[in-house]
Amino acid sequence: MRDLGGCLATGLNRVHAMRDQAWISRRAAACGVMLAVAAPATNALAMEAGMTETKRLESAYPFADTLQKLRSALEGRGFTIFAAIDQREAARSAGLEMPPTTLLVYGNPKGGTPLMIAAPDFGLELPLKLLVREEAGGKVLVVYTPASSLEGRHGLPAGLAARLAGAEPLIADAVGATSN
Repeated sequence: MRDLGGCLATGLNRVHAMRDQAWISRRAAACGVMLAVAAPATNALAMEAGMTETKRLESAYPFADTLQKLRSALEGRGFTIFAAIDQREAARSAGLEMPPTTLLVYGNPKGGTPLMIAAPDFGLELPLKLLVREEAGGKVLVVYTPASSLEGRHGLPAGLAARLAGAEPLIADAVGATSN
């Protein structure tokens, strides 16, 4: 059997290939390994390629209440809600159905602008985003990219991403969240 890392890395020239589960399954089979063995290696390769981790919190409240509590908490702390994108409604406009899902786009230009000055391409990460979605059975999740996973992205100098972490405990408190 060939070296797993080298075998899996052979076809990983494009980041989107790592997101394609069928591709990963085919590549693992071609390398003679089971997918369960390949998963840790592909996760490590994904992180090396710059894919960001996410944090999931389970809200203690129904969907609409969760959205309202997040808006109030963020705005109460000086954050601006730049957009609230109702993805369920967008799906309906295309004749499709999906569970309640809203993307909140928020930030604070006073906090984010210095980061974009230090690393202009970091603007791809800003403003920040929260995905609020409801699963079957009414469980509501709040999903976001933690500041710690943005460290060093797009040439951001060490330590600056931590400036974005201030909203994270606020978000968890607002929805009485538990990590998922």
